Amino acid sequence: MSSEVVIHLRNLKIQQQKNLILDDVNLQVKKGEFIYLVGKTGSGKSSLLRTLYRDIKLNDGEGTIVGFDIHKIKTRKIPHLRRKLGIVFQDFQLLTDRSIEDNLLFVMKATGWKDKKKMKAQAKKMLEMVHLETKGYKMPHEISGGEQQRACIARALVNDPEVIIADEPTGNLDPETSENILKLLLEISQKGKAVLIATHDLNLMDKYPSRTLKCEGGKLTESDNNEMVATSS
Repeated sequence: MSSEVVIHLRNLKIQQQKNLILDDVNLQVKKGEFIYLVGKTGSGKSSLLRTLYRDIKLNDGEGTIVGFDIHKIKTRKIPHLRRKLGIVFQDFQLLTDRSIEDNLLFVMKATGWKDKKKMKAQAKKMLEMVHLETKGYKMPHEISGGEQQRACIARALVNDPEVIIADEPTGNLDPETSENILKLLLEISQKGKAVLIATHDLNLMDKYPSRTLKCEGGKLTESDNNEMVATSS
């Protein structure tokens, strides 16, 4: 694993409106790390992730992500930050009126790609990476939930991001499909990308232990993976 730090947070206060969600958040994430983010519903997991891609404005503390200062970043620069991040949601958020390949091409066009030949080649490469090389022509409703989530991961990878942020990516999937998605994200981290995954799936965490962060009582703490699974079973 590289020693290069891609996320550095110091003394962050994460707020929505005037409500304090998480206080005194300190975190370093290195290139190639695979990190679980756990905590009860409402504990601040999604708020932390949304702060990383600047969907929530940062008012207090210091935060650097893939070279961007998320405290001082200007609104017009936020799309540049997001190009270096791959974001995977629980509810897929695929565009239902176009094919899987066209979903990827849409994101590429929106983030500044111009050369259609290069765009097609990159979309093909990403679909191959997530084992959907034969499904690019299909519409989202024509493929399974697991395949839709794989398509979302392919979409998240099109700009070769340094960090993947996954918010409950297995939340709507059956156990076998969930495991396949997790294994895919692990493979991606082993290729040098940092992966931060919010999850409730303690069975998968037990099977594939890794660094674990916990949101609880307004704080973000390092948590022992094995201890968490034992106390929850």
